Amino acid sequence: MKQIAPFLLVATLIACDQSEAPQQAAVPTVEELAADPERLQELRRQCKAERPTMGDVLCNRVPEATNRRFLGDGNTPYTPPETAPKF
Repeated sequence: MKQIAPFLLVATLIACDQSEAPQQAAVPTVEELAADPERLQELRRQCKAERPTMGDVLCNRVPEATNRRFLGDGNTPYTPPETAPKF
């Protein structure tokens, strides 16, 4: 009986192995999405229509990429005018 318990434990752990789970498609990064505006627009439509099937990770990256395209990378330096404004 003492030899059967570890064997059953190992058999149970092997049966519950997650390596056979279906592989998800690679989710593009925000930079990749921002570089391809046509794909970004299509994914925005798809996420709006069928978010549960598209996945939260992808549908969260789509607005981030849209913001990055609109706002840039945020590293633009401030350049004040050479003459001060007169009020």
